[in-house]
Amino acid sequence: MTKSKDKTLEGFITFWLTLFFSFFLIPVFSFMWYLELWAWEFVLVTSLMAFGYIVAIIRFRNRIILSFHRALLHIESIRQEDYKQFAKPVFPKGTAGKFHLQLKNLSKDLSEKKQRYDQHAFLVYQLIDQLETPVMVFNQKDQLTYANGAFSHLYETQPWQRYRYASSKLLGVIKTENGWQLQHKTQQQWQISQSTFIDAGRAHQLLIFTNIESAVRSSQVKAWQQMISVMGHEIRNSLTPVSTIAGNLSTRTENMRDKEALALISERCSLLQDFINRYASLTKQINLNYEEISVVQLAERIKRLFTQVELKVVIKSKSIWVDKSIMEQVLINLVKNAHEAGAHNITLDFREDNNNTTIRAIDDGHGFANLENLFVPLFTTKQEGQGIGLSFCRNIIEQHQGSINLVNNCTKGVTVTITLPLKTPKVR
Repeated sequence: MTKSKDKTLEGFITFWLTLFFSFFLIPVFSFMWYLELWAWEFVLVTSLMAFGYIVAIIRFRNRIILSFHRALLHIESIRQEDYKQFAKPVFPKGTAGKFHLQLKNLSKDLSEKKQRYDQHAFLVYQLIDQLETPVMVFNQKDQLTYANGAFSHLYETQPWQRYRYASSKLLGVIKTENGWQLQHKTQQQWQISQSTFIDAGRAHQLLIFTNIESAVRSSQVKAWQQMISVMGHEIRNSLTPVSTIAGNLSTRTENMRDKEALALISERCSLLQDFINRYASLTKQINLNYEEISVVQLAERIKRLFTQVELKVVIKSKSIWVDKSIMEQVLINLVKNAHEAGAHNITLDFREDNNNTTIRAIDDGHGFANLENLFVPLFTTKQEGQGIGLSFCRNIIEQHQGSINLVNNCTKGVTVTITLPLKTPKVR
């Protein structure tokens, strides 16, 4: 019986108090028997003593248990991360008082640590929000709880708050045996890195989306730069003596036919030299001079340059923050390409979408048969083209931290879409 009672504090206290008072009552009953009390007197005294005994046990037991109940309430508050709730100790001094004091100190320590953690978490989320690569956080139910501003790169400039608590399946982010995959169709290819972290006692999934297309393109650009550097060096070394010799021979001969042939050689050397110089600067980083320019004035300047073209302008944006001269050159290239593609009607559409400025160049020309290679340097569909124009445009737009996309229209012609940030791009 003792072992079973010892399993609980209540049973332990009740058992030993009962045992103690039982041994105490034996001599009392013996003394009463010795006094030869009447039966009713014996019963009355016994009842009063038993009642007092029971009340004393209950009060003694409850007072001790109350101390533990208050401690349990304090511990429950700690478990719920409510560190401002303190239990008043039943016994302020002694061992029980020290125990409650330690619980109070523990709450204060945990409260300070939680404040530091919240500050660090806030800074981490602030840093994540400044990243230019999309980042998403999903809870245990695979619901979106947070994303940074770059979320709009994946979902057509939509703010992430619109998809708060949306399931990963709804967003097109699927968890497979090989990791997370993006099934949502975008114009770019993304690689997803995943890690798990604990926040508020619950596991969360942190997904970081890396644009593989940009990494591949960067490698291609480096390869093109290295190739053109070697080719340019060798071609320049050959062109210089050829051009010099042709010039010297032209001054020594009197034959007009020979002079014309040598002049043609010199001209072609000069044109080839110019081509090498232009291509060598195609992928170089340009020092952009940002300024806020009026969209109306920009559109008017473009229209004055193409008086022979039916150019329509739609303006739903007041200004853009770009390098004025270079952005003009990009738009000139696009309008020129549309005109050379046989377009009779060309539309330039300027508008603002969320945090971006969108420029669309729409034409009714013959379009493109191969869209995949349009931005590849040296690739061209024109008989006299050099394959530099669109590559130059993409290089300029990406240095503005924007993007450029080209698609064939359903009927005829092409739509070129340029997306630029509204605010000043950060210098990398």
